[in-house]
Amino acid sequence: MRGVAIRRRIFRRQPHAAFSKGLRGARPRVGPLAFAQPYPSAPITMVVPFAAGSGTDAVARIVAKRLGERLKQPVLVDNKAGASAQIGAQFVAKAGPDGYTLFMTTNTSHSANPALFANLKYDPIKDFTPIARVGELPFAVLVDAKFPAKSMKELIDGAKASPGKLSYATPNSTSLVASETIRRIAGIDVLGVPYKSSPQALTDLIGGQVQMYVADLGSSMSMIKAGSVRALAVTTRGALTSLPGVPPVAEAVKGFDLTSWNGVFGPAGMPGPVVEKLDVELRQVLAEKEVQEQLAQLGFEVWPSKGPDDFANYVADQLAHWTTLIRQAGIRQE
Repeated sequence: MRGVAIRRRIFRRQPHAAFSKGLRGARPRVGPLAFAQPYPSAPITMVVPFAAGSGTDAVARIVAKRLGERLKQPVLVDNKAGASAQIGAQFVAKAGPDGYTLFMTTNTSHSANPALFANLKYDPIKDFTPIARVGELPFAVLVDAKFPAKSMKELIDGAKASPGKLSYATPNSTSLVASETIRRIAGIDVLGVPYKSSPQALTDLIGGQVQMYVADLGSSMSMIKAGSVRALAVTTRGALTSLPGVPPVAEAVKGFDLTSWNGVFGPAGMPGPVVEKLDVELRQVLAEKEVQEQLAQLGFEVWPSKGPDDFANYVADQLAHWTTLIRQAGIRQE
C-alpha cells in the first residue's frame, strides 16, 4: 500500500506524467486529465477468473460482445483462472480504476473465498467497485449417465449404504459449498476431490473418476442435453424452465438454500459517472430479448440489480450468508 501512496503523490506533482510503465503498460492512471476524453475512448478488458468453457466465461462473452457494440469500443474477455478465482480478483484489485478493466465474477470470489481462505490477498468489499449484478447461474447436481441413481434420494441412499465410497468434484467454491452442505444436511460420507477447472471436472465425472459434481449449467448444459450426464436436482429454490422435470435440491435436502450469482465489478475508486454509464449500458444489454435468449440456452437466469448501490448491498448480504453456510458445513479455512 505504501508504494501506491507514493505513486499517487508523484502523479499529483506531475499530472502530465500519468503514464507509468510499471503499472498498466501505457494506459494512464486516473487523475485530473485521465477522463478528458469521453469514456470509453479505448478497448475495455473484462477479466473472468475462471477457465474458458466455464459458465461464467460463456456469460461474459455474450454480455461483452453486446456491451462493446453499445459502447462502440471492443470489450475483450481475458481469462485469468486459478486458485478459486483469487488470481483474477487480485489482478483486478490492483488495476487502475479508470473503467478500462472490468471484472465479471461470481459468489466464489466475493461471497465464499473470505471464509474459505485464511490469507486472502484482496478484500471483496474494499478493493472493488460494484457496478451491476447480471443474474443467477444455476448449478445442478450431476452424475454420469451410467450411474445407477436416478434421483437425489437414490443418490443419498446409495451414499449411506456405502459410506466413504463416493466422491464429488470441486473446481470452485459453489461446487464445494453446495456439496458439503448436502453432505452435512443429508448425513452422508462422501469425499471431495479438488479440480482446477469445470471442464476438467466434467470430463472426470463422465469418465467415472468422481461420482457426483455440482456443476454450473453454463458449462454442463450441452452434456445434459446430449445425455452424457444426468441432472438429479438444481440448486435454485424453484424448478428451471431450461431443465423441465428436474426438481430443486431442497425437495430432497430440507433447508438447502444456495444462490450462485454473477456480476460486474471494477477496481475500487472508479469515478461515479463511469460506473453509472456502465450500469445503464449493462442493464440495457440484459433487457435485450436476443441476449436473454442466448443466456437462457446456458441455463442462465437474467436478474439485474436496480443500480450500483443495490448491487453493493446485495454483495454485502451474500458475503454474510455464504460465511454462515461455510461455517455450518464445517469447511475449514485453507
